[in-house]
Amino acid sequence: MAAACTRPVAPQDRLLANEAVIDAVIAQMTLEEKVNMLHSKTNMSSAGVERLGIADMHYADGPFGIREEGVPDGFQSAGWQLDSATYFPTGSALAATWSEDLAYDYGTGMGIEARLRGKDVILGPAINIQRLPVGGRTYEYLSEDPALSAALAMRYTQGLQDRGTAACIKHFAVNNQETNRGSVDAQVDERTLREIYLKPFERAVREGGAMCVMPAYNKVNGDYCSENEHLLNEILRGDWGFKGYTLSDWGGTHSTMGAMLHGLNVQMTGSNYLGQPVIDSIRVGRLTEDMVDEKVRQILRVRYAIEAIPDDVANTKMTSQPECREIALRVAEKSIVLLKNEGGLLPLARDVKKIAVIGQNAVLKTQSGGVGAGVKALYEITPLEGIRRRAGADVEVAYAPGYKNFPGRRWGPAPAQPDPLVAAAIDEPADPALLSEAVALAREADLVIFFGGTNKSIETEGSDRADIDLPVGQNEVVKALAAANPRLVTVLISGGPTDLRELEPVSPAIVQGWWNGTEGGTALAEVLFGDIAPSGKLPFTFPVRLEDSPAFALGNFPDKTQGGDLFTMLYRQDLTREQRAEIMAKLPKPVSRYTEGLLVGYRWFDTRKVKPMYAFGHGLSYVRFEYGEMKASVSRKAVRVSFPLTNAGQMPADEVVQLYVSRPDATVEWPAKELKAFARVSLQPGQTETVRLEIPLDDLRYWNVERNGWELEPGRLELLLGAASDDIRRTASVTVTGK
Repeated sequence: MAAACTRPVAPQDRLLANEAVIDAVIAQMTLEEKVNMLHSKTNMSSAGVERLGIADMHYADGPFGIREEGVPDGFQSAGWQLDSATYFPTGSALAATWSEDLAYDYGTGMGIEARLRGKDVILGPAINIQRLPVGGRTYEYLSEDPALSAALAMRYTQGLQDRGTAACIKHFAVNNQETNRGSVDAQVDERTLREIYLKPFERAVREGGAMCVMPAYNKVNGDYCSENEHLLNEILRGDWGFKGYTLSDWGGTHSTMGAMLHGLNVQMTGSNYLGQPVIDSIRVGRLTEDMVDEKVRQILRVRYAIEAIPDDVANTKMTSQPECREIALRVAEKSIVLLKNEGGLLPLARDVKKIAVIGQNAVLKTQSGGVGAGVKALYEITPLEGIRRRAGADVEVAYAPGYKNFPGRRWGPAPAQPDPLVAAAIDEPADPALLSEAVALAREADLVIFFGGTNKSIETEGSDRADIDLPVGQNEVVKALAAANPRLVTVLISGGPTDLRELEPVSPAIVQGWWNGTEGGTALAEVLFGDIAPSGKLPFTFPVRLEDSPAFALGNFPDKTQGGDLFTMLYRQDLTREQRAEIMAKLPKPVSRYTEGLLVGYRWFDTRKVKPMYAFGHGLSYVRFEYGEMKASVSRKAVRVSFPLTNAGQMPADEVVQLYVSRPDATVEWPAKELKAFARVSLQPGQTETVRLEIPLDDLRYWNVERNGWELEPGRLELLLGAASDDIRRTASVTVTGK
């Protein structure tokens, strides 16, 4: 007799394993106990029911390291000794690896350390699309491309939850700007919403099994995300089958009835909406206890899926663990992008005996700063420290700050004594004394490494950048250094793109170094000295000018109305509660129109034939890769391609191969090309490997707004295989039939 065929359990259905137990528990709970689970208990927890053995839910701020423990009613440090965590590379750095395996490992590292801290849910990963080059959270998000973001978000979520911590993916949805984020209405058509902005969330939920979702602060098409029927009930729970619970962003709940009827489970923080008003509404017949039961059920599904860590077990070991720091190093190593390398200036030659390191970004730590989540890292290897360690005794490494550091906005009184290394304004010109010192050092060196870019106060939650210019006179500094010593390497330390029109012509070599975590300096030195080949690829486009990017070109950003930031106002210590309430009541309510539609990032640049400074997917290596002939076929379920890839260099190296699709005969409107598959391939010198890529036919569908569903347009597809969106090496053509 044949064995019965068992159907694999869908990731979301794993949350249904304890329904009978949950039924019994809910039957024993009072209405007050149930409602008590619908709002915060402390700043980073929501309540269980102690008498029934249901533990509280404990939240860890993320998504690039477990935040230090705060006081119960705020984010101020609690002063613990064992809460130093591993600082992982930030989101754009992870995305620059283009590695699903590393995204999974990253998630496991976060999960390991969350468990040591007794945390049940990590507030991450953050997976919104990088629509704006100036976006304050570009560093925290992954990519401008939905396919890349979705693949990494799904694997990060799996890794995290495989280690026993729930992922709370955020910010759902269309949270692409910090300007007026607490009140802006993002107006986006349904096709663009489904194909671009929801794809990362969809894969994280449907395939990654994400147990928790955080609605964004903003509105989408007229309704706040925390009470958006279309997003939370129709799409998330309906179309995607989400079985877990939703948790508002801090201060992101706006009403009792809206939240209760349209998909929110837990208010963070406070109980003014999902506390006593819920009980009162039930008593007058506007809500029912059954509605509360369903929300509690969804919370309990996660509570029973995640083992509670007893108080006497949690926080008994240092949060940061060696295996997690090793993951952080591997991610950093694979994320570094070699943008330019004229004359083979990199890797550093053996005859280099004196290096001048110029720029404060070589010594500034990036584990914290600005507004939002940071990490109290056990340690952080700065770029200068990494270079000096790697250089050894035979190479002199001299340092000069070169420019002042801009610390960002401040509240409260100014420092009594001004710091000579701190700028008063972001556009303050180069300091003559610092510039003179740097130039003198450059003249004496065999090679100069200039560290430019931004910092965690310039790119920060709560505000967007006014532009992508290099701050505090950096262009003036780099041009003076180039005149003093043409052997110039520039390393950009930033989370998002910067304007390189002045820097690029004078710097023969340029490296994008990111905010690269606790071992960032180690990884950077390994690449600069040639211990490993650079292998990162840009997860977003570097425009020549900010005005070339779609939202700016069409006048969709910046908003003409400016107001205070909702989250920042909640926790400003220099304002009274009354002052905060008055300011928040006056927040503007602007509209952000997404009229660029599908043409986000490289889709815009390719379709409109606008040349970028550095294209999406760009990244050089120290070796040359040869792409052999590509073979392509179509089955009932997928398009498949294969081709030989050869490392024609003298050292081991990784290549990220990218497969784009173009639709020359389409009747439906499409971008010029779209990324549909990719793979990171490791090869030894001279090694050839057959690489196979697959595009599920479902991933070739578009959202038909007339039929309100997914549809595959039949016709010819051009398959474009390359090393970047503007570096296509091989092409093939296939035909698909509609379904």
